[in-house]
Order: sequence, then structure tokens, then C-alpha cells
Amino acid sequence: MEFAAAAVERAMTYQQVILRALAGTWTWLKAADVLGVHPRSLRRWRARYEQDGVTGLLDARRRRPSHRTAPRAEVQRMLHLYRDRYRGFNVRHFSHVARRDHAVTLSYTFVKLALQEAGLVPRGRARGRHRRRREPRPCFGELLHLDGSDHEWLALCPGQRQTLIAVIDDATKRLLYAQLWPEETTHAVRSALRVVLAGFGLPMALYTDRAGWAFHTPQAGGRVDRTHLTVVGRILARLGIEHIASYSPQARGRVERLNRTLQGRLVNELRVAEITTLEAANAYLRDQFLPDYHPQFTRPPADPASAFVPLGQAVDLDALLADETERVVGRDNVVSVEGVALQLAKPPGRRRCAGLRVTVRRPLSGEHTVWRGPQCLGHYDATGRPLDGPRPRAPRLPRTGQRRRPALRPQNARAHVAQDAAFRGRPSRHTPPRTAPRRRRGPRLPIGPDE
Repeated sequence: MEFAAAAVERAMTYQQVILRALAGTWTWLKAADVLGVHPRSLRRWRARYEQDGVTGLLDARRRRPSHRTAPRAEVQRMLHLYRDRYRGFNVRHFSHVARRDHAVTLSYTFVKLALQEAGLVPRGRARGRHRRRREPRPCFGELLHLDGSDHEWLALCPGQRQTLIAVIDDATKRLLYAQLWPEETTHAVRSALRVVLAGFGLPMALYTDRAGWAFHTPQAGGRVDRTHLTVVGRILARLGIEHIASYSPQARGRVERLNRTLQGRLVNELRVAEITTLEAANAYLRDQFLPDYHPQFTRPPADPASAFVPLGQAVDLDALLADETERVVGRDNVVSVEGVALQLAKPPGRRRCAGLRVTVRRPLSGEHTVWRGPQCLGHYDATGRPLDGPRPRAPRLPRTGQRRRPALRPQNARAHVAQDAAFRGRPSRHTPPRTAPRRRRGPRLPIGPDE
């Protein structure tokens, strides 16, 4: 085994210093100080030089391979795995997959250096100083981020773009929902909200961008209109969830970094698994990717208390997440919503419903229901055909800790109004009814002198 150039240069330096000390030019203490060794060590190096010459000054350990040297076959197998199957993976992702699926025991640092020496991955530059990031919320469920990422998620289907709808918790970076959709629509967002509400409960706030399904923005790049709510805005207001708008990509940095991580990992894993359909991709995302993602990227919250408000079993999520639209019934007892005509039947006690202001609810299932207050006037399918069977009940809002109106059992109308005014904090304007009707006076007749 040949010695490296650095080892030969070191041996020549020791030789020059020892020769000067033997010639009396330097003292042995000065020679030891120049070499940076103890005088005892310098005496041992002198003995080796006098016995074996320059060869004795070479480090003999360099002739023996290190006991920590990685097996050549293992290194070659790792390089072949990356070159043939996992090309395009970043080093950390490849190291994790190689350990999980192929029993590779090499460390992350060794894998990184080996791939760089082989020219399979480029050498990255060190990151500069970054600005201080916002501290995460302390409680789980205090703030959720919802965003859609449009990307070519199926690498084996070039030219086709899909949208990944993701919901991430701010405190723990946990992915509460992730699914691929053909595009980012109101229906996709409502489906994501239903999964989150059914699995965890009501969060305190939701942070989104200013997409068309989230906010109405009168002027491009301007402030959102809080008075003109979208379908999702009305649902969040009905549930008591604060809706926060983002005005720059830097403001929603956590969800943007999540999208970058998913685009770097999920695309490659779907390509390796040879997945070409949305159904198979969502199944892989749900069954394999998310269980492996959470142990690596999630963190415990600063406050162990959860901010989610659990929903009761009697709460109908489909009714709460329904799209509500107000309409006026036409003269022919027909209500039209987006080209679908809903023919109302004759209600009990009325000949017709023309002119009534009603509310049309469309849940995620695509059905239609027409309501007038708590009364359901009709139940139809997505095409407008009436459905038989019992009509649904009015949606019930979940309890969020607000004060409820107490049950009143007044003895008469005056007591009822007085208690109602006391509950609302307003003075009573009730006038008690008269005990007897006022007599109606007829016209006065002239009184003659004979009377």
C-alpha cells in the first residue's frame, strides 16, 4: 500500500527537525516545540529514525485498513440503487428509503459523501443567515393552514397537472388532510373541511390564501371583502371559525415549505411505485406516505391542551357544510339553482308557494333541499328529481360554550314578553289587551220636544 503525499511530507518535516537537533543547531526542547509534540515523543521518533531511517518516520497505521471502513460491496449496492431506481431523490430522502426498504446500514453523512464523490448529486452551497421565523401557535388546533398545490404529481403521466389539497396544523406541523384532486374547487375544500371536522373537531382559526373559493377580492392584489362571503366563508362564519387571509407567499411560509417537501418526496415515491391514476395515488398517500411522514416531520406542541372543540354525535356535518343559496319561488312553484329546476309540491295549508323567499341547501352528496325556516319544502337529487322518504331535519349548530336562552314557561302573554325583554336586555313595549271590547256608538238621533 502506497503512502499518501501528505504522509510523506510529514515524514520529511520530522527528518529535517531531527537532523537540526542532532547537529546542535536546535535544542531538543525547541525541536519538540516546533513539531508540537512532547519531548518524550520526540525521543521515540529519534529512535525510530536512527533504526529505520526515513521509513521509520512514516505512520505504520496507514498500511492497515481501518476497522471502520465500509464494505466495498455495500457501497457499490447503495450506488447502484440510487443510479438505477432512486435517481432524483434528495440525499436525506434516499438515505431514509434505503434504510427502510433495502436494509442499508450506511450513515447519512457517508451516503451523502459517496454520492457526491460519484457525481450522482451536486455539492450544495451552505445556506446564508435567514430571518427569524414566526413562533408557532402553542396549542394543537389553534391555527390550521389550508392550501392547494398545482403540480405534475404523477411523473409517469407527463403533461397532466393535479392539485394537492393539504391541511397542516401550525403547532405540530401534522398533516391533518392530504388528497389529490383534478383541480382546486369549492367542493374539494369542503370535503377537506369535513374530514378535519369529523376527525378532530372545530379549530379556532383557518389560514388560507385569497383564492376565489376563499375570499371575494374586488381589486386584484387589494384587500378582501369581508361583507361579501363565499360559500366557504359562510360555512366558517356559521361554525364560528376565524378565517385569516394571507397577502403574500412569505406570510404562509409553513405551508409553502410543506408543498416543497411534498413535491420533492411524493412525486418520486409515486414514480418508483409506478402509479398512474389519482385513485391509486390517494391510496398510497393515505396508507404509506402519511404514516411514514409524521414520525419524521411532526413535533409536540408547546401546550399539551388541545384547542379543538369536539362535535357531538347529533351534529350533521353534511348539513353544516352545505352550500346555501337564497331564492324566490316562481309563479309555477319552481325554484332554479344553477340550471336545475326544483318543482315544489303543494304545502299543507297553502295553495301555492309563489313569492316565498326560501333557502336551497346543497350538501357534498350533490342533493338539493329547499327550506323555509325550519320547514323542509322539498328533497331532490342532483338532477332535480324529487326523492321519496322522510325529509331531513334542519341543521343543528354545534355547541361552542355560548350562553343559551333559558326555557320560558309564562302564565300569560305579558309575563312571556317581560321575560323575553329581560333576557335580551331591552325594555318591554308590550301593551296588555283590553278586558272588554269598546262599544261602537251609532249615529245620534235628534230629540224632539215631545220626548
